[in-house]
Amino acid sequence: MPVLHVVMLTFKDDIHPKEIQSTITRMLNLKTECLHPGTARPYIISLRGGRENSIEGLQNGLTHIFVMEFQTTEDRNYYVRADPAHLLFAQSIVPVVAKTQVVDFAAGVW
Repeated sequence: MPVLHVVMLTFKDDIHPKEIQSTITRMLNLKTECLHPGTARPYIISLRGGRENSIEGLQNGLTHIFVMEFQTTEDRNYYVRADPAHLLFAQSIVPVVAKTQVVDFAAGVW
């Protein structure tokens, strides 16, 4: 069953817009850079994102949202725990990100 992985973050106030755009581009590039350990092929089904634009006022300061889809829980687990491209990216954004929140779900599974 597909798993959706939602990453929400806020950049630090002093980060230049070019650095923010670079980080966004690198995040989106993970779709092709993350390779399945068994097939050596990209395994992220979809990856998209955008700037938060809710009118409800419940964002808690989160400004940038990314949604990834994985075919299986195992693929998501590999991405989070072991994928070298993801782990390198996650380490690289520590200096520029002020707040991060991540939630995952499988549609229709309550």
